[in-house]
Formats: sequence, C-alpha cells, structure tokens
Amino acid sequence: MIEIKIQKELFGTRENTHLSLDINISIQKGEFVALSGASGTGKTTLLNILAGLQDADGSIKVDGEQWLEKNKSLAPQKRSIGFMFQDYALFDNMSLLENLLFVKKDQDLALRLLKMTGLEALQSRYPKTLSGGQKQRLSLCRSIMSQPKLLLLDEPLSALDPEMRTQLQEEILALHKEFGTTTIMVSHDPSEIYKLASRVLVLNKGKITQDGEPKEVLLQTKGSQKFSFRGELLELKKVDIIYLAVVAIGQQLVEIVLSYEESKDLQVGEKVAISTKAFSPTLTHI
Repeated sequence: MIEIKIQKELFGTRENTHLSLDINISIQKGEFVALSGASGTGKTTLLNILAGLQDADGSIKVDGEQWLEKNKSLAPQKRSIGFMFQDYALFDNMSLLENLLFVKKDQDLALRLLKMTGLEALQSRYPKTLSGGQKQRLSLCRSIMSQPKLLLLDEPLSALDPEMRTQLQEEILALHKEFGTTTIMVSHDPSEIYKLASRVLVLNKGKITQDGEPKEVLLQTKGSQKFSFRGELLELKKVDIIYLAVVAIGQQLVEIVLSYEESKDLQVGEKVAISTKAFSPTLTHI
C-alpha cells in the first residue's frame, strides 16, 4: 500500500502563473497506475517527489515505511524505487551486464532480465553500440534490477517508433507482472495507457480530476455516439458548398466533411472532438 498526501507550489506553463500540486491518494500493491493530463499539471513533479528528487509538504508512506513526513525526507538512495527516464541514464563505460550489476550484485537476476528482454546475446557490448530500442530495454532492466517496491516511468517510450514502442510496452507489462512491482507511469498516449494500466489518474492544474479504470476514463463516447477521438484542427477550407476539416489525431491526419453550420464556429489550431452517430462523423469544440 502506498499512501500519498502531498502539497507543492509549482510554476504554471504560462509566465508568472502558479498552481498548487495537491495529491491525496492510496495505491494498492501491484497496481499499474497511469498519470495523464496536459503538460505542466504536475505529473513528472509527482514522480520526482516520490523518488525523493524534489521536496514537498505532506507525507508519503510505502508499505508502512515513512518516506516523507513533515520536515523529514528519506534520501532517494534509501527508497526502494526504480526510475526509467526518457534519456536512458546508462553508463557508457560499462557493458550491458555491468550496468545491471552496478545496481545489484546478482548475476542470475541480471541474466534473467537480459534474456526476458532479448538482450542476453549482447551482454558484453556497450550502450553506445545499441539502438534506441535496445537502450530503452536496458534502462528498463536496470530500473527493475533492484526489485523495487515502486517503479516510476516518465514517458520512457515517447521517442520510439510505433512498432518498437508496442514491443517495449509488452515487455514493461511482462516485467511488471513477473515481479509484482507497483508501477506509476506518465503517458500522453491513450492506447498505451489502455494497454498497460489498471488505473488512470487524470491531473488538471495540480489536482486529480478523474480516477478510474482505463475504459471508464478514456472512452469519450456519449449517448448514441459510436466513437470519439480528440485532436487538433489543422485546416478548414471551403470546397464548393461543403467544408473540409483536416484534424491531427496522434500521428495520423483525418479529413472530415462538414456543413456550413458545423464549421462556422471552428478555428484552426483549437482542440476538437471527432465523433460519429450512425457512421456520420461530426466535429465539435472540447
């Protein structure tokens, strides 16, 4: 059980604005929790506070051990955490095997992790000789090597191509289940969250505004709508008597045919929702 009751003043994404990170949640052992929400809402800050890399007011208790209480904060190296960053954080002067053994002198575990992630044959090579996906695999192994109580993932797969990202997602989930680790992941990718997480926390202006299962939180359909996707309106132009809207949804572009009434209040650059009723797409503000 992880109990988090913390407060911290943050700078907002706009100049000279402030917001207060105010979190009060409990996380069960073995849960896979995804943190979602717009940039600047405090997701990475929360991970850093859990890791002891940033201070905060309040308390953090993990399996009965007090990591943070009033003015007392357990040092990062004394917290049972694994942290997987976007930038790998590997030692270039050490082989793959040595990178893992630096964390914990357990060669059997190190070889087991390398085998599970397809890196066993590369154990004597150095990180600079690896591809981005292989480096991220090694980073994942290193974060698990200490068999932490809490695994923190800060958008670790955002720089990878879709195929490699899917493969790494499967390995993250396999390791999470194999070692029974409690995992907290920051992600902006709904499909990634849906695939990996058992619980989703949506942060808005430093506070949790939604807390539930991925399907409950992520599915945006209402009433008789068959689907609903969020995106950015890139272009809106008139062609004869109709209007064509080009919308970016993730890495894909979608073109929607609109009537004048549907298009008249839309502005290029704004966030929109594409939904359908009886397979007739519509575009609305969000």
